[in-house]
Amino acid sequence: MKFVFAVLFALGVLVSGSVAASEKLAQSSGCMTCHATDRKVIGPSYKDIAAKYRNDKGAEASLEKKVKAGGSGVWGPTPMPPNAHVKDEDIKAIVAWILAVK
Repeated sequence: MKFVFAVLFALGVLVSGSVAASEKLAQSSGCMTCHATDRKVIGPSYKDIAAKYRNDKGAEASLEKKVKAGGSGVWGPTPMPPNAHVKDEDIKAIVAWILAVK
């Protein structure tokens, strides 16, 4: 029984560490210049993005492309610039983190 609790605790630490790492990636990649977790800045909040795409099975792939290439029109007239300087694996982690925001 102690083993089960130890494994569950370790998994919780890994997941929370992964979440923190993905948020730090968003900060270091410049995402937080235009976005915040719980309020609109220039772009929508991450909570609003997660809510909009929560039931969209293709959201992760399409958002990864949008973050990389940039886009406009979904959240208003202000365009999101391309983020070609961010590594693909970092974009994937950031998008997964955004979609998990509650």
